[in-house]
Amino acid sequence: MPSDMEIAQSIRLLPIWEIAKGLGITDMDLILPNGNYKAKLSVRLLEQLKDRPTGRLILVTAITPTRFGEGKTTVSIGLSMALNRLGKKSIAVLRQPSLGPVFGIKGGAAGGGYAQVLPMEDINLHFTGDIHAVSSAHNLLSAMLDNSLHFGNPLGIDEREIFFPRTIDMNDRVMRSMVVGLGGRANGPAREDSCVITAASEVMAILGLATGRADLKQRLARMLVALSFDDKPITAQDLGATGAMAALLKDAIKPNLVQTTENTPALIHTGPFANIAHGTASIIATNASLRLCDWTVIEAGFGSDLGAEKFVDLVAPLGGFRIDGCVLVATLRALKHQGGAPDARRGMLRHLWLGLENLHRHIENCRTLGMEPVVALNRFEGDADDELKLVLKACEEQGTKAVVCAPHSAGGKGCEELAQAVLEQAEQKPGANKPVYDWNSRVEDKIEAVARKIYHAGQVVYTPRAERDLKRIYQLGYDKLPICIAKTPLSLSDDPDCLGACSGFKITISAIHIRAGAGYLVPVAGEMELLPGLGKKPNALKIDIMDDGRIVGLS
Repeated sequence: MPSDMEIAQSIRLLPIWEIAKGLGITDMDLILPNGNYKAKLSVRLLEQLKDRPTGRLILVTAITPTRFGEGKTTVSIGLSMALNRLGKKSIAVLRQPSLGPVFGIKGGAAGGGYAQVLPMEDINLHFTGDIHAVSSAHNLLSAMLDNSLHFGNPLGIDEREIFFPRTIDMNDRVMRSMVVGLGGRANGPAREDSCVITAASEVMAILGLATGRADLKQRLARMLVALSFDDKPITAQDLGATGAMAALLKDAIKPNLVQTTENTPALIHTGPFANIAHGTASIIATNASLRLCDWTVIEAGFGSDLGAEKFVDLVAPLGGFRIDGCVLVATLRALKHQGGAPDARRGMLRHLWLGLENLHRHIENCRTLGMEPVVALNRFEGDADDELKLVLKACEEQGTKAVVCAPHSAGGKGCEELAQAVLEQAEQKPGANKPVYDWNSRVEDKIEAVARKIYHAGQVVYTPRAERDLKRIYQLGYDKLPICIAKTPLSLSDDPDCLGACSGFKITISAIHIRAGAGYLVPVAGEMELLPGLGKKPNALKIDIMDDGRIVGLS
């Protein structure tokens, strides 16, 4: 089978205005082309769409993945293409890939095989510049903070109580912790600082959760940057940064329209990770899609314990979304890994059998969140038929519909049975959106609700730092915010080595960050790095550009 890159470069793309016309957008002044094959939806179009009736929403989540991903984006794209093949008007709403994973271990996030969003090279690299705009807006605030300190510190900022880091859209472990301002009075004052990947930036979260320009500015204004010497909050508004930051995000707030390998529409906008942020494409893009088509397919990052939980408890209430259908992606590889196989690609039948506990737990999680999932068993090359049948039978015994799909090798056609099953399930058992906690409850109760009901932890404990963070949250009045737990995606627990269906374990909250602009708290479960490092053999070693301008090595 050809590589992802070869397939992507072999597809005949339609001009982007033809994709727009297929969505009923006839006034080409309402889209803003960026070359021939990608465009932004104008703010004027977004305003016009508000009066239209909404379509239906399908959430795609997954079981606990391996480090390489299980094809959740590929299934989302394949499902949307299959719905279109069945005569349903559908759009896939996806996050933009971060450059960190693209050049790191996981690779790009534009799908794979014959289920990709295109132009693949652009989407995986600089695309329309949105991530750069987020990085620039974020680092402008960092610069203005240090500038205020340099010129006499008129706001009385306590340098020991600065919460706002710098950001970069790259895996670079040496920048996790650093000292800035060295070199004398002209460059200082010197202080400790840190850096997070742009997908973990609060500005990225704000862009993803804002409902429009006015809401964007309000959220930027209330970002908590530091405390003063008398323990008063210092915000982006206090530093005078709001207007300039919003100006840098002028175009980044507009969703990006592209097409799939079968020339069906897709919207790609914002890129928050689900292990350290809320993990879905923007509310603006989702609302636009719901008014442009009958069926919107949206991907929630990682497993049901991260992406799906955050979508139901955080994103859906803010966006006013009702989930009508749910897809739970599983692979033999991930199941064998969860069953303890040393090498998931060569795992034994007993590993697969043990790994089914993880699948059952994620099905249970979906039901806890108010969704009846259809299991999409994503077929990889070399998967054995008897092992696939075993998983299908196990799901049937649990009363869960399961379908083998092959978006990578067969595109939309490989997901038609899945699409039929999802449509039937949405009619018979539509979702009900059941948040697991009340925003107005105590912070500890919200954390415990997710830990016990979704992770199946037996106990939640707090480090001394987390206890200090809790005290500050209550003192500053941020305790009514929802939570967005940062946790490893490789386990249902906070320990990446705890496989299968962990239960009764102790989960440790090591810190709780206040994201006042985004509008949530981030309890950190265990040890989480907000800036990944490159692997021993990163994907960057494979990527190159040829003399004719073709990019090679992306996957």
